[in-house]
Amino acid sequence: MRKSEIVRNTTETEIKLTLNLDGTGKSVIDTGVGFLDHMMELFARHGKFDLDIKCLGDTHVDSHHSVEDIGICLGAAFSQALGDARGICRFSDVTLPMDEALVLCAIDISGRGHLSLEITLPDRAVGAMDTELFEEFMQAFVRKAGLTLHIRLLEGKNAHHILEACFKALARALRAAVMIDNELCGEIPSTKGVLT
Repeated sequence: MRKSEIVRNTTETEIKLTLNLDGTGKSVIDTGVGFLDHMMELFARHGKFDLDIKCLGDTHVDSHHSVEDIGICLGAAFSQALGDARGICRFSDVTLPMDEALVLCAIDISGRGHLSLEITLPDRAVGAMDTELFEEFMQAFVRKAGLTLHIRLLEGKNAHHILEACFKALARALRAAVMIDNELCGEIPSTKGVLT
């Protein structure tokens, strides 16, 4: 089983995160940021990842440290669970609707962290989470996970719907990219023989 556990303690956050790539979508999420709890729960469900997150953060300041540090931990968990990524499909893309919102998400588990994000959010916050923290989360996630991620907003007016579509699309694309491709016979999916 491809599993990982990440513990990260700083002066700003204390996080414990466990991930099973070959799960059923179960999750126990307590980030201290309600909207992020919702996004992580649906991320686990749509990715079929078993995911537990417990975060004690300095939310009396704001949500920034908690959101970014959870992105760091989730990325590290994916990297650890994938190991050398032997036999995975590696590439995936999804176009996903959420009511009036339509999002394109494309992934390459390349070993190289890169984020290309083209979305416009109409509101400054959803619940208690500043919408600008979405980019901080994604940037932290891709750097630690070592993957290339492109997200494009094709349509959308409602910030909640847009962000929900982004997280669902990310989950679905990751689910497909980390699947084992039996035709690869356990090979690393790169002509270099290594993903880096």
